[in-house]
Amino acid sequence: MKKMRFGIIGSGFMGRTHAEAVRRLPNAELVAVSGGSRAPALAERYGMAFEPDQAALLRRSDIDAIVVTTPHHLHVEEALAAFAAGKHVMVEKPMATTVADCDKMIAAAKAKSLTLAVGYQQRFRVNNARACALIHEGAIGKVLAVQVSMPMFAGTIKAGGFGGNWAWWNDPASVGHLINSAPHAIDLLRRFTGSDVVTVSAFSRTLLPDLAVEDTTLALLEFSNGAICSLFSSRALPAPSFPGEDFRFRITGSSGLIDLDPYAELRLSDAQGWRVVSQQPPVKHEGADTAFADVRMQAYCDQLAAFIDEIVGRPNNVGTGADGRAGVVACLAMLESSAGKRWVFPEKPK
Repeated sequence: MKKMRFGIIGSGFMGRTHAEAVRRLPNAELVAVSGGSRAPALAERYGMAFEPDQAALLRRSDIDAIVVTTPHHLHVEEALAAFAAGKHVMVEKPMATTVADCDKMIAAAKAKSLTLAVGYQQRFRVNNARACALIHEGAIGKVLAVQVSMPMFAGTIKAGGFGGNWAWWNDPASVGHLINSAPHAIDLLRRFTGSDVVTVSAFSRTLLPDLAVEDTTLALLEFSNGAICSLFSSRALPAPSFPGEDFRFRITGSSGLIDLDPYAELRLSDAQGWRVVSQQPPVKHEGADTAFADVRMQAYCDQLAAFIDEIVGRPNNVGTGADGRAGVVACLAMLESSAGKRWVFPEKPK
């Protein structure tokens, strides 16, 4: 079996996550890493080469695909360079910080007949995949309304022993918290509804002191199938988050309800009443030791396997460039709505 040979750009938490995923797959091989102060240590940990120069990494003939895990605003430059070097690319979400940059990445991949994938690993979590299947099977009828909760206590992650420099989180070049958190929600909502965001109304705020970027957004979204959604995203919590609310969807259908906690239970209500139909084992992503254990890593392994399937032409469920673009469009529309105190009507997907 021929292995897909990987290079990684970025050596922080997500760089290590993808290195671990590659290591676990029998049809994948780690070759080299570049970028970030932790790259030499990451290379040593995973037995791959360290390339101090990113261009040298991309020139390597023994690399087939690149995973980009750097701060958001660097994604476009690095992806375009990888495509120019003839490499397939998986880029972490958000795909980029502007819609124009997303379009450049999609066009570059198409021009070279290369694969562009976006890191929407939430698609591969047990409960999320099951909820999507239930909806498409008609278990709750047509999706009419969804409430999404995404409050995050940043102190948990910063105290989790991950190390590194978190300055990118507060860098205006990375836009703000919303574009880091909400693409996962937008991606799942698009899958649940089978449609795209067409109308947005939102309030964004900076609640934490001394920040130059948004850290909290409350938004209303309308989808092209008529479904409506509320979305709350914040990293300004002063204490650990509300129990069970770190990432939660409450979905109202025409004939039933779904209560989806991607990190605990998936519950369904219909004529038979409420019942648990799926359970995600505890992911334990709050600490460096547990974050790279089997449960959290499974979704990333499945995602990487799907990326390889896309490259070789097998059916798969990996996030595409169009999916990544849709997340950026929706997030920027929320910020635009808040800034202009008006409804925004995002452009249709290309």
